[in-house]
Amino acid sequence: MLTFPAFDPVALELGPLKVRWYGLMYVVAFLAAWWLGRRRAAQPHSTWTPAQVDDLIFYSVFGVILGGRIGWLLFYGHGAMEHDPGYWYKIWQGGMSFHGGLIGVLIALAVLARVHGKKLVDVFDFAAPLPAIGFGAGRIGNFVNGELWGKPTDVPWGFAVPQADGTVQVLHASQLYQALLEGLALFLIVWWFTSQPRPRWAASGVFLVGYATFRIAVEFIRVPDRDIGYLAGDWLTMGQLLSLPMLGAGLVMLVYAYTRREPSGNCRHAGA
Repeated sequence: MLTFPAFDPVALELGPLKVRWYGLMYVVAFLAAWWLGRRRAAQPHSTWTPAQVDDLIFYSVFGVILGGRIGWLLFYGHGAMEHDPGYWYKIWQGGMSFHGGLIGVLIALAVLARVHGKKLVDVFDFAAPLPAIGFGAGRIGNFVNGELWGKPTDVPWGFAVPQADGTVQVLHASQLYQALLEGLALFLIVWWFTSQPRPRWAASGVFLVGYATFRIAVEFIRVPDRDIGYLAGDWLTMGQLLSLPMLGAGLVMLVYAYTRREPSGNCRHAGA
């Protein structure tokens, strides 16, 4: 059994300014995505320029923050605004939805594709390997905040976590499981997969299937939000329900990609 260290959520105080670990995780996420995107754009056959990668990150920042926050309020935070009307903008306290952020990024990337005259699917495929490190960083931020715990457990790597009633429960650190699976493992899979030219839609399909599979799996031991609970029986959570369309869409994309085998627009081809 491990003891939860009860981190101070504030990483740094500069007078009245408080820099929180959760907010720093977003900085890590965007910097990692920018650096990885620049690396891919620097490859000899890439059709992306460094400036286009900069724009991709710039557009994505707004998509993630707006989509993630609005998505959380719609999917999970039904009662949050009743207790604190100003909670909608306090993203440093947590409360960001991956699925809402994904929708926000898709909209932002659609705008980017139009501005730069690229096919939307090529933008999606290029972006597919970039965000997973950020997912992992975000889950570490959840762990530091002491939120999104898993179910009670007796495994030796469970964390003893003080409860509001003064008791202590040993819980699965589902945030760290997600950091390893949706962060590190997903990144390694998609980065390796996209290291070679793949058909259009394939990279996006692998990303969606990978994330959805890992998320659905971890949700079986993660405790659902208290104000929502299980949607069916004692196992179906909102996270699983929102991930199922991703899984289906990813599988369809992979079948379509390897049926059509259309060359990606992210790579210059011989004679082009």
